[in-house]
Amino acid sequence: VGSSLASSSFQQLCVLNYEIFGYKTQGCHKALCIAGYILSCGALLLLFYWKPEWDVWANCIPCSLEEADVVLLRTTDEFQRYTRKKVTWIDLSALPLPDGSNSECPLVADKDSVINRAAKKPQLKVRCIQVQKIRYIWDFSVKQFKRVGSLEDSNTCHSIHHKFGAGLTREDQKIRQLVCGPNAIEVEIRPIWKLLFKEILNPFYVFQAFTLTLWLSQGYIEYSVAIIVLSIISVGLTVYDLRQQSTKLHDLVEEHNKVQVTVCMKREGCKELESRYLVPGDVFLLDRKKLSLPCDAVLIDGSCVVNEGMLTGESIPVTKTPLPLTESPMPWKTHSMEDYRRHVLFCGTEVIQTKPTGRGPVRAVVLQTGFNTAKGDLVRSILYPKPMNFQLYRDAFKFIIGLSAIGVLGLIYTVCVFTYHQKPVAEVVAMALLLLTVAVPPAIPAALTTGTVYAQRRLKKKKIFCITPQRINICGQINLVCFDKVRHFLGHSKVFQEIHKFPSSTPLPWGPVCGAMASCHSLVVLDKKIQGDPLDLKMFEGQAQRHVLTSPFPNLLQAPVEGIAILHQFPFSSGLQRMSVVSQKIGEEQYDLYMKGAPEIVSSLCRQETVPADFLKELKTYTSQGFRVIALAHKVLSLGKDVDVSDLEREEAESGLVFLGLLVMENRLKQETKPVLRELAAARIRSVMVTGDNLQTAVTVARSAEMIPKASKAIIIEASEPEGSTPASIAWQLAEDNGSVLGSTISLDGESCNYHFAMNGKSYQVLVKHFYSLLPKILVNATVFARMSPGQKSSLVEELQKLNKNCEAPLKVCVCVGGGNASPASFFCGFQALKMAHAGISLSEQEASVASPFTSQIPNIQCVPELISREGRAALVSSFAVVKYLTLYGLIQFVGTALLFWQLQIFGNHQYLIQDVVITLLVCLTMSLTEAYPKLAPYRPPGQLISPPLLLSVVLNVCFTVTMQTCGFLLVKQQPWYVALGNGTSSAQSTVLSYEDTTLWPLTTINCIIVAFVFSKGKPFRKPIYTNYVFSVLLALQLAVCLFLFFADFDAVYRGMQVTGFGPSPLMLCHLTPQDVLLQNKHLWMLIKACFGYQSKSQYRKWQRMLQRDPNWPPVNTKDFAAKRMAEVYVNPSYEHGG
Repeated sequence: VGSSLASSSFQQLCVLNYEIFGYKTQGCHKALCIAGYILSCGALLLLFYWKPEWDVWANCIPCSLEEADVVLLRTTDEFQRYTRKKVTWIDLSALPLPDGSNSECPLVADKDSVINRAAKKPQLKVRCIQVQKIRYIWDFSVKQFKRVGSLEDSNTCHSIHHKFGAGLTREDQKIRQLVCGPNAIEVEIRPIWKLLFKEILNPFYVFQAFTLTLWLSQGYIEYSVAIIVLSIISVGLTVYDLRQQSTKLHDLVEEHNKVQVTVCMKREGCKELESRYLVPGDVFLLDRKKLSLPCDAVLIDGSCVVNEGMLTGESIPVTKTPLPLTESPMPWKTHSMEDYRRHVLFCGTEVIQTKPTGRGPVRAVVLQTGFNTAKGDLVRSILYPKPMNFQLYRDAFKFIIGLSAIGVLGLIYTVCVFTYHQKPVAEVVAMALLLLTVAVPPAIPAALTTGTVYAQRRLKKKKIFCITPQRINICGQINLVCFDKVRHFLGHSKVFQEIHKFPSSTPLPWGPVCGAMASCHSLVVLDKKIQGDPLDLKMFEGQAQRHVLTSPFPNLLQAPVEGIAILHQFPFSSGLQRMSVVSQKIGEEQYDLYMKGAPEIVSSLCRQETVPADFLKELKTYTSQGFRVIALAHKVLSLGKDVDVSDLEREEAESGLVFLGLLVMENRLKQETKPVLRELAAARIRSVMVTGDNLQTAVTVARSAEMIPKASKAIIIEASEPEGSTPASIAWQLAEDNGSVLGSTISLDGESCNYHFAMNGKSYQVLVKHFYSLLPKILVNATVFARMSPGQKSSLVEELQKLNKNCEAPLKVCVCVGGGNASPASFFCGFQALKMAHAGISLSEQEASVASPFTSQIPNIQCVPELISREGRAALVSSFAVVKYLTLYGLIQFVGTALLFWQLQIFGNHQYLIQDVVITLLVCLTMSLTEAYPKLAPYRPPGQLISPPLLLSVVLNVCFTVTMQTCGFLLVKQQPWYVALGNGTSSAQSTVLSYEDTTLWPLTTINCIIVAFVFSKGKPFRKPIYTNYVFSVLLALQLAVCLFLFFADFDAVYRGMQVTGFGPSPLMLCHLTPQDVLLQNKHLWMLIKACFGYQSKSQYRKWQRMLQRDPNWPPVNTKDFAAKRMAEVYVNPSYEHGG
């Protein structure tokens, strides 16, 4: 296998994180495989279905990708899963092609298009593969598969306007339609027969079918029929659920596949077209009516307001502006930096308002179609979820491997015993395989999901919705929460406090300050209601709405109303940290530019003589009190008459401003913020604030919310990029001096410490690039990150995960992001962070967000402990309990069956039926119904099944089982009334009816019930067992039925159960293992670890211990420099591409 992969040329599909290998089908290999299918009765075909790489290796030989007719895809993650894809050809020869297409002339007008490099001439055929709904075509120039369905990112602003501004020709459009495919996000409602076929071929059901065949061959008709009925019900429910999910997702996306749009075509004018025929490069019009966008597009003329609720989860209007027509040689995304999205209309969002310019209607160029769009990407993330490398599932697989090994030993034991007694070969094989299947309960993988299913239902009742239930178990291991935005802690009501020099109680006189408040915002009027960002609303209300906002008239000098006309807007940018508007007072000729934004940014763009000398002092005064501070600035624009303000360059317009003052808003902590953060701290779950607000404001809010305790110090880290010959530097300063003394010890009992680091995004960027060796030391105690850009937030999540990445107990990170207050850029930053974190929570008004694993309709952070403790931990503990129970259930039956095999006997039909269906099945379905304990424990549940307490629990129970059953098996033979029954005969009755069977069956049955009780431990992660009424009543009924069978003394009962009548010997009192006292006693294990000097191997704890021993850490009031020459500069890819 290794040599095959090494010898074949391969490429990496970076977009989907795949490696691709080329293979060519060989006729002789294929013929041999077909023969193998027939001779193995389809078993080989089934194996190839499970392992597609084996199918390719058996049928094909390695070759170059250019010659391949089959490709093998391998994921680049730790799972390295394989997928087989067939290379197909697209024939373009039947299309009406542009003149000269068959010669050296390009096939499509855009010379940079990959289509021109992919068409094989003179045949005019294109090789392609389709991976996860994305089409790739073979680029002959670079010998690689390239993605199609998007405009090339290399296009500049100028080229987008000039190449595509007039539209495509009909010939171009037809070629692109055939190569790129339809502009539709088509989610197939999978037929029931397909779903059924796929489910039946699951290894779990194949193994079960094999097991049932064995049981039927041994005459266990009733037992087998019961299992078959239950399997049919299970398959039916699974298929029904999958069908419902498929239908729901299909209905969600189908409405955007058939939208009528007006497309502008070169030399043919505009015409109506169904959206599925749109291709990258098409130009379509946006009129004043509402439109649900069927593709991703970039605005080239006019502006519009869109509702991005489908993406962000909140219906907050967002203003989009046209792509500037500039001669910059940089690609258009690079030119616009990380805020290029302000020009992009995303598929699935709704245009609610358009504003054409003097050049004509609002126009947009199609950027991406189908599954290449933003909405398509989100749908693909649902169709093809990223596998989670969670320890529980790996350990469950190891348990199955271990049980299989025990089953193989049982198989060898059975072969020896039955061969010794000279039994027929068929009987030897059947009994050996039967004992093998007894040791491995096939329900273990399915049982893992029961706890998460019940937890998901409980979360839904609490208005927390989940689209990936598997992550609920991961939430049980969360030990760090990143809150994306200060506003998660603050109330929605922002109280207008003052503008510098103007008290809040006094109405503002008309002037630049009032003009800035009245016009510098992104508010819109929809359905006679002002809507937009809550901060903008409060600012607008602050000037008492005495000045009317209006749309521009053709001649503002003659407008019949008073007010300010907003002529052009430079939207807020998270990278630039400001926004501005060009306005004109109605009835006057003067043009004004108003700006608002981060004080330090706005002041740097103002003429320095207009900025007060005590500006920084005043700013610190307000931010240190936790106020939200925004700076305002103004500039009179010198423009001629009839000028088109949309052609203004932002950099030129936003310079030389007059500083107006500071807008100060008071943010009060939400009532639930402190209790939630205290609860997380008490549970030793670390909280980190990641925000776009001012650093001092963020530190103050962190102190008010007690993320930074009063007794702790806040150390501000300020890092600077190298300048000339001066290398990069890092300075450490105390945020304030309140007279307390900075200690030098770190508490290892929890996540708390007596100092906390705080920094802004610029300093974080310098740390990553120039002080990467210091980064882990800082992140161990960093609490506040302010002015963070989208890429920096994603990078931070990744770096936090790296602190413990390769350890047995890795750092599990949860990200909580907001909804409606987010700008488009900041939302997408949150989406990236959500995808990168182990668990992501979106605070949204909608029931579910396709962008987030968890969506909470509770508009505050109360959902975090609810998800982590009350459900995540409970679901994890429940999953552990079910796996341990099924493991012991299989081993209990294995030991009993092995003892009976010693004298060629076996349990009866009804005996297995009661144990498997009446007891085990019902226990697995109801054990996880126990609800979460309301109080958050100060430690997490074990994250590994193969850990000393849990493994010792299983081992001790197995030892007791072996001892108990062996004693019963031997003691019954010593009873004076014992008579050997049926030993050496072969009838079905004689192989069951015996005193040994009569002794072992009640012992194993009672043992299964007691194990279920023992493993249903309550506190500290779940409520006591008696609160699970269904499970408690069920255990009582099961015990009662068993005792009735033991004491009934009815011949009809004994004949039905195939027992001889129960004497006193089987009624050995079963044990109650000291599980709660010893094995699950956290304090006892901590004491044992302390006695033996055991220290955690966690890399995170190692960093803490190392910093505790370092007398020079943390540095305070010092400045360090990076090495002047660096062999390598670390660049985090998430940061670089996070935009």
